[in-house]
Amino acid sequence: MSKKTAQPLVTEEGSISTVLGKETSFEGILTFQKPLQISGEFSGEIESEGFLFISEGAKIKANIRAKTVIVGGEITGNVTAFHRLEMLPTGKVNGNIKTAKLQIADGVIFEGNCEMIQPDL
Repeated sequence: MSKKTAQPLVTEEGSISTVLGKETSFEGILTFQKPLQISGEFSGEIESEGFLFISEGAKIKANIRAKTVIVGGEITGNVTAFHRLEMLPTGKVNGNIKTAKLQIADGVIFEGNCEMIQPDL
């Protein structure tokens, strides 16, 4: 049997080349340009004009401002996604959200208010 290697997630911004792994715990102010995946724990502030993927099992305690946010893990804090916010079935958001486009899968847990905004072109 051959072992399959995980293929990087490809986004509208390109493939994700930076991953904060499951064993990673980070605190502070996080800014980035290229697509980023967080699979571990993060606490603080996240600010980007790019793509952010929160994997299943990730725990984020932060206010997030990014172009596109995909949530498969758990976020405690407010989320502003200027282009799109997608919540996967394993996603949990405890905070207010602002976004131009919203997609919520069955099974999502969301506690907070939602405000639809004009898309940031």
